[in-house]
Amino acid sequence: MTALLRNLTANPKNDILSGITVALALVPEAVAFAFVAGLDPLVGLYGAFIMGIITSVFGGRPGMISGATGAMAVVMVHLVQEGNSVGAAPDTAIPNLGLQWLLITLIIVGLIQIFGGLMKLGKFVRLIPHSVMMGFVNGLAIVIFLAQLGMFTKTVDGVKSYLQGSELYTMLGLVGLTMAIMYFLPKLTTKFPAALAAIIIVAAVTIFGNMDVSTVGSFIRDGGGTGLNGGLPTFQTQLLSMTNTVGTNWSLIIVTACLLAAVGLIESLMTLNLVDELTETRGSGNRECIAQGVGNILSGLFGGMGGCAMIGQSIINVESGGRGRLSGITASVFLLSFVLFGSALIEQIPIAALVGVMFMVVIGTFAWSSFRIINKIPKADAFVLIAVSAITVWQDLAIAVIAGVIMSALVFAWNNATMIRARKRMKEDGTKVYEIWGPLFFGSVQNFMAKFDVKSDPDKVELDFIESKVSDHSGIEALRNIANKYLDSGREIQIVHLSPECKTLLIKANPKWSKYIMNNVDDPRYYVVTDTVDSEV
Repeated sequence: MTALLRNLTANPKNDILSGITVALALVPEAVAFAFVAGLDPLVGLYGAFIMGIITSVFGGRPGMISGATGAMAVVMVHLVQEGNSVGAAPDTAIPNLGLQWLLITLIIVGLIQIFGGLMKLGKFVRLIPHSVMMGFVNGLAIVIFLAQLGMFTKTVDGVKSYLQGSELYTMLGLVGLTMAIMYFLPKLTTKFPAALAAIIIVAAVTIFGNMDVSTVGSFIRDGGGTGLNGGLPTFQTQLLSMTNTVGTNWSLIIVTACLLAAVGLIESLMTLNLVDELTETRGSGNRECIAQGVGNILSGLFGGMGGCAMIGQSIINVESGGRGRLSGITASVFLLSFVLFGSALIEQIPIAALVGVMFMVVIGTFAWSSFRIINKIPKADAFVLIAVSAITVWQDLAIAVIAGVIMSALVFAWNNATMIRARKRMKEDGTKVYEIWGPLFFGSVQNFMAKFDVKSDPDKVELDFIESKVSDHSGIEALRNIANKYLDSGREIQIVHLSPECKTLLIKANPKWSKYIMNNVDDPRYYVVTDTVDSEV
């Protein structure tokens, strides 16, 4: 509690101002993602509030913003549509059944994420290579940019079309004004967040200039909503009774829950890693997993659409000076206040101002250094960087990160597979020594087996593992097979300088190995034994 209070009071002015900026940027994002999932805008706003407040107070990364996200909305849409189609059937006739199914799913999502945190899965974010991280942020910047292009549209008589003529030029001018303010204001003063100043100034220009431009209110109405005005999130008392309407669709709910949990954790942990780099501090991935899970459970119980960490808003927060938990709390409280009290005012904010803010986020997010280093890094890393960027745009962030990690792991395994070496020498007593160098694992087994010439070797052979290590079961089997080949040919073989870990693996794989262990050699680097194999094992 003391640490929390100290964090809240460390830099209150910057945190509060930054939180207000983030709250304004959250509104169209939450509304847009609710539309993507086929939900009412208030469901998206409630989800953003609940996720934001819970993760800000209890999460593992102060300054990181959570809310409704596009990556999770895309996964939700099929479940919502399926539920609505069932609910509209004559024998069921339950309105908004898709939403009820989603709320049940979110509770399961939260339980999975809490389990992941308790099992300390958050530490696996450290396994993400730098090339994957760079591809991730580049792809993310492109996705954010492309998402803003949808704001350059208007809907007339139910038909959506891109802006043209004076409407387009006005929109571009306001976007340019927003970006100019955000670029030049920090050169004059850093006491006030540039993004918030830009939103206020551009909003004042459009309101007092009586300009006919797209606003937050018109954006909501064009999407089929009625506005921001609403009440407090309420406990869904009918939720438990709705479980009997799921019927045979539990498999769809469970599969969707697993996908949502995975997407949410991957995006949240990647955001945490990125904010760590921006702030040069370190958050707790496991704690964030638990907080994300609690947030999604409460979203399900109180009628929100859930969510995860939001990279764009997190960057806005950090770059506006919001580094503490108070910034996220402020953003969530103000977001709810907009719904309760300030809907009429917030609906007048021009979309152009928010688009300009997000364009500056794109510029700040994209790793421009990747163009400079692309020809200087290994080709495999360059390929992974480009592939992750492309998959992020083509599919989604989670799939891109998973694919990037798999590609990097395969490259690593291939490179290590070619590192296995066997230096050969003869002892005075005629024993041939194979000095093994490099890791012995599934990828290097074939090269390892090719190093030996069983038919031509003398009667005594020694395998020296002082500079090698058996890393997995494939390596154990390779070592056992080569030993048996020598024994079958009537030769004597010794395996020396195995580390205690290697010896344990060998005995665990086949207890018979223990009868051939001779503790008569001391390695000055670490204590090992000489394993003498004198018969079939």
